[in-house]
Amino acid sequence: MSRKGRPRQTNGTVYPRSESVFWWMRYRNREGRIIKESTGTTDRQEAERFLRQRLDARDEGKLPIILSSKNLTFNEWADWFLEKVSKLRAPVTHLQNLNALKFLRPAFGATYLSEITAEAIDDYLVQRLSSRRRIYVKPGFRYGGKIKPSTVHQEFRILTRILNVAVKKKRLTVSPCEAVEFPVSVSKATRKPHYMTASEQVRIEFFAPSYLKHAIVILSETGLRPYKELMPMKKSQVNLENSLVHVSDSKTDSGIADVPVTELALQAFAAQIEETPGSEFLFPTPKKKARKPYITSLRKIWTTTLRRAGVPYFPIYHLRHCFATRLSAGGVADHFVTQMLRQSDAQVFKRYSQAKLNMMREALGRLDRQANEHNDISGTARPN
Repeated sequence: MSRKGRPRQTNGTVYPRSESVFWWMRYRNREGRIIKESTGTTDRQEAERFLRQRLDARDEGKLPIILSSKNLTFNEWADWFLEKVSKLRAPVTHLQNLNALKFLRPAFGATYLSEITAEAIDDYLVQRLSSRRRIYVKPGFRYGGKIKPSTVHQEFRILTRILNVAVKKKRLTVSPCEAVEFPVSVSKATRKPHYMTASEQVRIEFFAPSYLKHAIVILSETGLRPYKELMPMKKSQVNLENSLVHVSDSKTDSGIADVPVTELALQAFAAQIEETPGSEFLFPTPKKKARKPYITSLRKIWTTTLRRAGVPYFPIYHLRHCFATRLSAGGVADHFVTQMLRQSDAQVFKRYSQAKLNMMREALGRLDRQANEHNDISGTARPN
């Protein structure tokens, strides 16, 4: 005769503890192990509601994520993010993450991931937008004007990225940033991509030194990233016979690839190789005491060249936007342009093709409103 014991209680219960003012709860996880946890409230009804939420999370398979986020502080997760994610990105991206965390840590550092709320993020954004810039001087620092909305928006984007990674790594069920809307507009503070017209390119190349002229042609014909991909490139990565260049290091994993090049880009590559004998790098630095054997910045010569050409300043990185826009205007499908940009996220293409609107306006400007009155028009049958 088998003996039947007391049936296992799966609904859990709330109970008081002599050493705590809060109600505690006890329940079993999916593996049958007993979990004891404080509800953080002195109201029994609130405690029972809290218990029901835990039981629902257990039944949906989300309990391990909730318990993990309840024991993981923002500081601990930020340290992991910097080590495992941020350091693998471009150095400038890693530096931006470090700078943003200088302000995010004091606000959220000791807070558990599960306790970061949308309201707390809203309060942080309002407080930062009303703050003044700190200008460091020798005795200490002094306060300047108000912080720009674009600066605070960048901090918000980095916080969103950190918490989104926590969701992907199952440390959070949902990011609280999803319920946050940035309180002010940053459209005027964000620089829009500049589309370099063909006439502008002719003027810029005319005033540019030889190596910069070659770089302009290559960037606008291939969409390479100037400082991460083109400047560090070695001559051995250029295959003139097959019209290919190999990108061995990039901002993202999808950026590492063999990139086909046009005839104009091929001529620019060949000319640059011929003009730099004795160096394994395509764009060797002329400075003897430089930290790296290749050119690391074009900012000064680029600014000077634009001024001489009479073209308003825009970053040289926008030549990548120009490449995407010219492809799109030539009838190439958006998803294929994304592949040629070597982007893993198709949403990024929207940012690169904004200049198409200007090209549409140019086309509208060529409307011939008297076309039907021209005597030499043919090809359209007259109505009966």
